[in-house]
Amino acid sequence: MTTKTMQKTRQTEKAVVRALLDRQEGTYAAQAGIRLRNSPGPLYQTLVLAILLSARIRADIAVAAARALFDAGMRDARSMANASWQERVDALGRGGYRRYDERTATLLGKGAELLLERYNGDLRRLREEPDPKKALLDVPGIGPTGADIFLRDVQGVWPEFAPYIDRKALDGAKRLGLPTSSERLAGLVDQREMPRLADGLVHAALDKPLAEDVLAAARSA
Repeated sequence: MTTKTMQKTRQTEKAVVRALLDRQEGTYAAQAGIRLRNSPGPLYQTLVLAILLSARIRADIAVAAARALFDAGMRDARSMANASWQERVDALGRGGYRRYDERTATLLGKGAELLLERYNGDLRRLREEPDPKKALLDVPGIGPTGADIFLRDVQGVWPEFAPYIDRKALDGAKRLGLPTSSERLAGLVDQREMPRLADGLVHAALDKPLAEDVLAAARSA
């Protein structure tokens, strides 16, 4: 590939990424009302959202359920553990998360108790584990998919995990004709935009009309 061809390809890729980010209303975390910082509350809220998103349920319902939990005061591990099982079920139901509400209410309670016991509710201590991703899998309700979702979001405040592009985000990259290398994708945006890019790629993987709109906009740019 000639230098000129490489430059044109990179310009095309950047146009696709910009069109994608322009159409993104916000990350799933932002839609759930999470102002992500490296502090216990926002990190825990991001973990709760990852648990909800990893179930076989629509993303918008998972986001709504997370907001309902947070609006009910369950914004950190201690408040989640102190809430009754029924209070958790009711909040999930208000968010439309009815198919998995009872099981998830139990998982959230057990997970909060584990985090309090092991890290005093502060996920920054999990970051200090020899293998934080492996430690995440100990949390009830967090499997490989949930761990990917959590790390995809927190890479903006835990830069040692960046660039973090999980399998679902790579599906979106393929659909948009973008590179499937995390490093090459990271080269298309400022580091601060990596969580937005990863999240946008997931949107593109799940929403074919969105991906087609992005490609059309990039071609006309």
